[in-house]
Amino acid sequence: MVRKILIVGGVGGGATVAAQIRREDRNAEIVLFDKGSHISFSNCGMPYYIGDVVKKRSHLLFPETKFSKKYDVDVRTDTEVISIDRDKKQITCKTESNTYAEGYDTLILAPGASAVMPDIKGIDNDKTFPLHTIPDMDDIYSYIKNNGPKTVAITGAGFIGLEMAENLHKLGLKCTIIDRSAQVFKAVDSDLAAHVQTHLEEKGVQVHLNDGIAAFSDNGTTLHLNSGKTVHSDLNIMAVGIKPNTSLAIDAFLTLGSTGAIKVNEYMQTADPNIYALGDAVETRDLVMDTARSIALASPAHRQAYIIASHLNNKPVPYKGTLGTSIIKLFDLSVGATGHNRTSLNKQGVTYREANLEAYSHARYFPGSDKLWLKILFDEKTGTIYGGQAAGFDGVDKRLAVLATAIHAKLTVADLPELELGYAPPYSTPKDPINVLGYKAAAKLDN
Repeated sequence: MVRKILIVGGVGGGATVAAQIRREDRNAEIVLFDKGSHISFSNCGMPYYIGDVVKKRSHLLFPETKFSKKYDVDVRTDTEVISIDRDKKQITCKTESNTYAEGYDTLILAPGASAVMPDIKGIDNDKTFPLHTIPDMDDIYSYIKNNGPKTVAITGAGFIGLEMAENLHKLGLKCTIIDRSAQVFKAVDSDLAAHVQTHLEEKGVQVHLNDGIAAFSDNGTTLHLNSGKTVHSDLNIMAVGIKPNTSLAIDAFLTLGSTGAIKVNEYMQTADPNIYALGDAVETRDLVMDTARSIALASPAHRQAYIIASHLNNKPVPYKGTLGTSIIKLFDLSVGATGHNRTSLNKQGVTYREANLEAYSHARYFPGSDKLWLKILFDEKTGTIYGGQAAGFDGVDKRLAVLATAIHAKLTVADLPELELGYAPPYSTPKDPINVLGYKAAAKLDN
């Protein structure tokens, strides 16, 4: 009997699970719905298209017809799924001209998340944009091409805000970042965030912390901050965060978790075993603390797609959880984190110790060696690694990858000095900075 599988949402998680299911099942009828006009596009590449690093818009998109033909999937864009009837096992779909029902054997929810637009007086102007979808990207790109702004104010110092600062700076815009927090890039602790802020300011980016926008005036060209300061800007980017799209799940009486995202089990099933969910809208297990966590990152969504496809093919593989490993390029600096930082550990009441290291990416006598800052947070008795962070101008990504692997493998800080990592003068030192960091941390253990 041919199974009918409906997928709601066609970006990273939805498109990936459709492709993964087709690899496992050549006969299933797969229908993919998305309320937008594009599927399988790269959210992460959008700032770089705006900044003219990615030269062609088409490089971020997987054409609908090509995807449909390659994976034998019925793709229905510009189609919004507005309700789920779990008893009848059918959904209601709405297009510009029609509303209709579609039955299913299995339903997969990949509704993603939406950009947060705060309720600020005067925000409804033609110079202020979020960046989360292809239409958002197109609007910003067109505005820059047609209006030639000279200044930009970016609200939010997370991934999107920082990446937009770099890319708009490259276009020649004078950039100002505004964030209500005490530091930029909250994925890392304040000591590493200080290096990020210094680098921004060295590039001429103005940074306003512990502040926010109270109101816009003059059609968005004047920003009145909570501190009483004013910022004048030709273009405004709102990058204050995202929220999971859960309304469809709520209306279908599916269970939400403590984070506010859709609760799923280890096989990505919701409270209804015939309905799965994945991606930015779900709550999964934290790999370190075994607590609930909602992570909006591409890598976990791709893994979750594999979990669902395997389960549907009677080859169950449990989803073990997520570390939230992330990295960002900011001008010449790279900075990343995996696992937990001070904020999340303090929030959970976990006691921990830290080890910090300032080193160089490879042998100092070999050209190109540059500063590297590493830190880990760990249990003072067992040496269990709770989280790791890295910042620097070279070799950051590979050290972060080692730390993420070590945490996943449940290595302790005492294991880090024993890791035999590749050495040659262009790449490292005989004792890699990871080894040295392990020595420093192990010396702090309670014996």
